[in-house]
Amino acid sequence: MERSGRVRGDRDPPPVGPPRLWTVAEANARLPELEELLPRLRGWVGRLAQVQEERERLSDFWGPEADAVDQPDHELKSRLDAELKHLSQRLEEALGALRAEGIEVKELGTGLVDFYGIEGGELVYLCWQRGEPDVSFYHSLTGGYRSRRPVSGPGRATSPRTAGPF
Repeated sequence: MERSGRVRGDRDPPPVGPPRLWTVAEANARLPELEELLPRLRGWVGRLAQVQEERERLSDFWGPEADAVDQPDHELKSRLDAELKHLSQRLEEALGALRAEGIEVKELGTGLVDFYGIEGGELVYLCWQRGEPDVSFYHSLTGGYRSRRPVSGPGRATSPRTAGPF
């Protein structure tokens, strides 16, 4: 997770087995929960940035003595270290749980979220961004937000249960 709230894909563990595939209706049903969760995750990222800044300030001030047990800010430094570890762990667990469900948080700041799905017989990301009323777009796994296209017809997106060998 970058300070901006952007999720860093290069550190994500590879998925275990195939991802869960979502229909548009299933993804839309999950949006209220995501609308509640995403601000909390953004809050954790914001607090992580504050904690890191304070740790850096202490390190700049104390230099190599920053971790010394007898320095006056040792207790503060220890609390900040523990908070950093705790928040980082909570954030990674929450994002990991979403990834395990086939939900990829691409950018916390804008609330950009992708769900694995099937469109036109191909594995794609069903794409949603905070502020949009529902999941109405998709893009290829190698494409991104700029390559979004509207999902298909009235039922909007093929049911994963009837789509190919995914």
